[in-house]
Amino acid sequence: MGYTPARREVLHAATVAGVSGLAGCGSVTGDDNTGAEGSDDERNDDCDEPAYKPADQLSPPDSVEEWLADANGYRGERTRTGIDGRAEIQVGNEYDDGLGFAPVVVEVPPMTNVRWNWTGHGGAHNVVALDGTFDSGRSNAQSGTSYHYVFEEPGTYPFVSEPGRSDGMKGAVVVKEPPSTGYEAVDEWVVHSDNFDGTVADRTDSDAASVTVGAPGNGDRFAFAPPVLAVSPDTTVRWEWADPSGPANVVFEDVDVSSGDPTFERETAFEHTFREPGTYRYASLPHKSIGMRGAVVVE
Repeated sequence: MGYTPARREVLHAATVAGVSGLAGCGSVTGDDNTGAEGSDDERNDDCDEPAYKPADQLSPPDSVEEWLADANGYRGERTRTGIDGRAEIQVGNEYDDGLGFAPVVVEVPPMTNVRWNWTGHGGAHNVVALDGTFDSGRSNAQSGTSYHYVFEEPGTYPFVSEPGRSDGMKGAVVVKEPPSTGYEAVDEWVVHSDNFDGTVADRTDSDAASVTVGAPGNGDRFAFAPPVLAVSPDTTVRWEWADPSGPANVVFEDVDVSSGDPTFERETAFEHTFREPGTYRYASLPHKSIGMRGAVVVE
């Protein structure tokens, strides 16, 4: 799980000492890994709220996937982020009556600073790791509150908001090295696509290759498959629309190549022949920000 009993006791004690004052009765600005942030103007009057349940009294699940099966907003996907050393999670997803995290699961590299931001939806919340690694303190309903923790060790860290745990307010942080193809520009481009696992589909022995537009991924059918393709010069690549969850297109970053306006019509197709060696990055513009990206490496 990425911790030792001794480390857990130290971190939990530091968290309680550093941020329990947030509690809706005050605020603290923390400079260490377990910082909570706010201002004296962001106090609320929930000082009579019962104390939160200590993290060391929570029971880690036998299976994280099984435990997340009833988590609000969870559909089996995870958001890969934190490549720049930072990641954010919203506390109180308005689409789940304020009783959810968004995203529910993030996958980040070691040494990522993950920040939870309170939206003000769904009442009072806190953020407590089931293994005691981190704990934001007493639950708080104040919009603008934030809490952060730097994840140093690889592992899977399930967490809850204690007031909403029985209602499905659960999440997880997965800490692991991101997948890699060996092409730095490609990796940085497609790492946010959750169907990218570091594999390069090798079609260098063919004069034609195909890519599915609207493959499962990124929260629905918002992915290209395969996300990374290797071909030889003079190879024609054909993008075929399967069943995207929304209008999609193929637009390249560094060359003037585009399929045109987004569409979700099945059996739509777009072709381009790659003449010169190089790395070519593309995306579906409506869904670029959620990871609908791909790359063609012409070797």
